[in-house]
Amino acid sequence: RPTQAVCVPAIHLHMTAATMQVSQKDFQKAQEQLKLLKRDPGNETKLKLYALFKQATEGPCNAPKPGMMDFVKKAKWEAWKSLGTLSQDDARQKYTELISSLVSAESANQKKEASPEEGRHDGYETLIVTTKNNITKIMFNRPDRKNAINHQMYREIIKALEEAGKNDSTIAVITGNGDYYSSGNDLNNFTNVQPGEMEKMAKDGAVLLKEFVGHFIDFPKPLIAVVNGPAIGICVTVLGLCDLVYASDRATFHSPFSQLGQSPEGCSSYLFPKMMGLAKASEMLLFNKKLTAAEACAQGLVTEVFPDSSFQKEVWARLEAYARLPKNSLAVSKQLLRSMEKEKLHAVNSRECEVLTERWLSDECVNAIVSFFQRKSKL
Repeated sequence: RPTQAVCVPAIHLHMTAATMQVSQKDFQKAQEQLKLLKRDPGNETKLKLYALFKQATEGPCNAPKPGMMDFVKKAKWEAWKSLGTLSQDDARQKYTELISSLVSAESANQKKEASPEEGRHDGYETLIVTTKNNITKIMFNRPDRKNAINHQMYREIIKALEEAGKNDSTIAVITGNGDYYSSGNDLNNFTNVQPGEMEKMAKDGAVLLKEFVGHFIDFPKPLIAVVNGPAIGICVTVLGLCDLVYASDRATFHSPFSQLGQSPEGCSSYLFPKMMGLAKASEMLLFNKKLTAAEACAQGLVTEVFPDSSFQKEVWARLEAYARLPKNSLAVSKQLLRSMEKEKLHAVNSRECEVLTERWLSDECVNAIVSFFQRKSKL
């Protein structure tokens, strides 16, 4: 890939030795501050920091390009290479400014967390889980990553569903924090895998996914999705296992499986044709069609769509009314509605996970994911 030069303002400031010394001190201080950050800033930010540090300390990238299968080293190399001829002084400044912004953001978050939300459950890093007014709310909380689901988040959602199924709440609600509902499976789950570990990664991933989807199938109470923004991949497919799906009119629904060399999951291969008809389900699951909220509602995936300006107010008023209904009656009625399908859904889940294991180990899938990261690095 041709080197992408970074645009540097054509203003050259004369720097005294004292200014240079202060700049170096700030650079060293920034390195120490980075070690003290408690939150993971995300892989994109870490790549920027790596590239700027290398540019500041070694200058432009002259290292040989790593092999295609070495995702991590290749991503680092491309991030560094993209800085082009950016000077070491400018790289040092940008590195220091970026860390300063991360420190400020973390400080602001810590202040917010100092006054915890009423009824908040402890023990979650990627979710905010609360129980209030007979509602357990499970909120995806990786807004800086568009609520992409990494391995930790999968396990925390499983834990949250287990707790919500056993506690005194009447209903459970899943939603997202920020602009996105969820961007689906975090593809960085694949980037730290060495070639010799691919088979273990695929098998372990399938076990985790099967357990994750199984908890949606077996959830004993009404489970309602409040889709506040774009939804992609796994968080779309499991919507068929929810009892109601309310969406903002700015939400979209996308399951780009074939684009990534993968295959459907979340029981969507069985439920989507039942809900939408085979032709519409094929458009979405085979040919990557993205649905608007209105289209998803017309096809039966979404229960009702609300204007974004009044979405939260209208939806939560309804949910609070539902939560005042007799709890046991709701649970028993849900079991009647779902019990005939449970055995079938677990069988579909198992088969989908078997097929996905094969897809993850295929050259086609690996090449598709590599291409995805290459496109992303050019943006």
